Amino acid sequence: MKQALFVDCCIRGEQSGTRKMADAFFAALPDAYEVTRLDLMQEGLGPLVGEYFWERERLIQSGELSHDRFRYARQLARADLVVFAAPFWDLGFPALLKIYIEQVSVDGITFGCDARGLHGLCRAEHCVFLTTRGGCYKAQPELEQGSRYLDALHTFFGFGDYTCVAADGLDSEGVDASAVLEKACRQAQ
Repeated sequence: MKQALFVDCCIRGEQSGTRKMADAFFAALPDAYEVTRLDLMQEGLGPLVGEYFWERERLIQSGELSHDRFRYARQLARADLVVFAAPFWDLGFPALLKIYIEQVSVDGITFGCDARGLHGLCRAEHCVFLTTRGGCYKAQPELEQGSRYLDALHTFFGFGDYTCVAADGLDSEGVDASAVLEKACRQAQ
């Protein structure tokens, strides 16, 4: 059975439009996938600072990659499909997702570095980013950094294809937010 990893950063929980998109996506996912949902709001992740950072560095340098500290990285590396769900937040996505990305960016597990340069070690065939945005960024694409970041990350980790499904303009005047979200849910399916 294939493994799907759902990295849930839907800060608003059940009230989240992004979560509705994720629910639509997973409802349509073939039964060939076993889905593991990682609810970032429940994981108690913290930034890499102080002794927490230095412990991580010592473990990596000593090759102790089987340490429980790297369980998230090993989980990501083993997934056949990775789905990130997070709302647009401060030109990107919530800091909690960035903290998760710091946790899983482990040389020797999710990426490698050698004479050839950087290369991904993850086996996912596809990386999907599901997001909702209050505004529209087609006229100013440089202001949308979340999808751009995850697109670069999918290359860094060695994932296959990358797809972003976004519900844009949900807070824009004159936009039927329900219709936009409905359309995005159909795209997610």
